Amino acid sequence: MPQYQAQGNSTFHHQNAALLSVAEVEAPEVLTSRELDGRLADALKRLKLPHGLLQRVAGVKARRNWSADGEVRTATVEAGRRALRQAGIDGSEVSMMINTSVSRVHLEPSVAVGVHSDLGLPSSAMNFDITNACLGFVNAMTLASSLIDAGQVKYVLIVNGEDPRWVQEATVERINSLEQEVSRDDFMSEFASLTLGCGAAAAVIGPADDHPEGHRIIGGVTRAATQHHNLCVGDHNGMFTDARGLLEGGLELVMDAWKDAKEHFEWQQMDSYVTHQVSSLHTSSIIKAAKLDKKRVPVTYPELGNVGPASLPITLAREAPKLDRGSRVLCMGVGSGLNTAMVEIQW
Repeated sequence: MPQYQAQGNSTFHHQNAALLSVAEVEAPEVLTSRELDGRLADALKRLKLPHGLLQRVAGVKARRNWSADGEVRTATVEAGRRALRQAGIDGSEVSMMINTSVSRVHLEPSVAVGVHSDLGLPSSAMNFDITNACLGFVNAMTLASSLIDAGQVKYVLIVNGEDPRWVQEATVERINSLEQEVSRDDFMSEFASLTLGCGAAAAVIGPADDHPEGHRIIGGVTRAATQHHNLCVGDHNGMFTDARGLLEGGLELVMDAWKDAKEHFEWQQMDSYVTHQVSSLHTSSIIKAAKLDKKRVPVTYPELGNVGPASLPITLAREAPKLDRGSRVLCMGVGSGLNTAMVEIQW
């Protein structure tokens, strides 16, 4: 039997997939970093740490929160409705619905089933979750495009809703606790939890030959560096991160994929680079390493924080009105684990 050697990089080209819409739902409550500093004032004083770290180090001035438990599901459903309406597609036409949320209240059933039910999608619409840290939405775009190319499905609705409030609340309580003797290193390992925000997004992908008005999904690359799977580990009680290791490992992974992609794509002169929103440090590091034009990299983290897998589609939804027909967009995502994926869309 022939032997196949893994190349360490997956490259894919799509033939007949188009992004028909992308929509967001913004969480209603604003929580500023200054307010979080106020809640952590005693701990910051005890640890001899300055106020304003979230703004200066991460560039996050605020994040949004849901006002009540259960609102994230309502918002996810609404994002799905907006995406379907924008695409001009009736729910009865959906072949598949994929939920990509990290946030979940229970282990089973899937988050997808509740959203599927609330949207009133047909029983013929396959539904399931894809969870891959902050990369889930991009992975779902690739899967949907591949299935459309294969002729197995026609319209795919991708949804995402994030609610990390309990993670932040647990983090603030732990940092403020006098019993747990939190150190400066402990604080910094949980720093990323304080940048998280709430939000919801959705997109519809369909066959390009039936939708000349759609935005062609050209293809992309993925790469994994799973030896770094312990650099960022989170659950309902908190998210613990080796910030330096995550930045260095993630940047190396992204640049490896970027270099390999040069054999198949020309991405140096894109009209817009829509990245997963983590912080000013992560964004500026990618811009510098890949030699991107900063003006072509839209950011939402200063006001929304890191909204997990919803960050990229929310940023794309806000960038969409500024794009002209024929504009070239590169979606660039990184997820804890580590995994990265880049997908090109022609507007």
